[in-house]
Amino acid sequence: MKLYYSPGACSLASHIALIASGLPFSSEKVNLREMPHTTASGADFSAINPKGYVPALQLDNGELLTEGAAILQYIADHAPDKRLAPPNGTLERYRLQEWLNFIATEIHKNFSPLFFAKTDAAKDEAWQRLQPRLALLQRQLETTRYLQGDQFGVADAYLFTCLSWAQYVHRSLADYPSLLAFLQRVAELPAVQQALKDEGLI
Repeated sequence: MKLYYSPGACSLASHIALIASGLPFSSEKVNLREMPHTTASGADFSAINPKGYVPALQLDNGELLTEGAAILQYIADHAPDKRLAPPNGTLERYRLQEWLNFIATEIHKNFSPLFFAKTDAAKDEAWQRLQPRLALLQRQLETTRYLQGDQFGVADAYLFTCLSWAQYVHRSLADYPSLLAFLQRVAELPAVQQALKDEGLI
């Protein structure tokens, strides 16, 4: 498998999951700052992934899998002994999908304007929209180490990635001590440390 990623982007979650899974893979950085987007080897990324964004996972059979939630579950299902996702068909698996969808639509997408909005007012509005979502996560993580209990899983990799963006957009999570504790706890995991090093983030 080959992961196409951009340092610190949402593809970091897939990078963490791949390392945690122990599955063999390679990775290639994508430059998303310039058009056209190119890979580290000079390839036109749009020819690889017409959607034009990361993550993208080239499978061993040559097919391309996109969208973080799908990639994360694919990785987890190919390393079941690592318990990165509950088994298919269980209520807990649907709870995982519930969390992945929540993170994608309510956390990830609401962070985007904080990077790209043209005015401070638009950025402040986006931050305010995030507050009830962050409060919900705060309540969840007051009683559990990870989103689904004591076991780290792919949803935690995704949440860690999104919450880590607060530092890059100069917003504080001080009102959410459980989220700060979660970030610290996840950051110390060996797979996370390795992914951060591989992407040049530490």
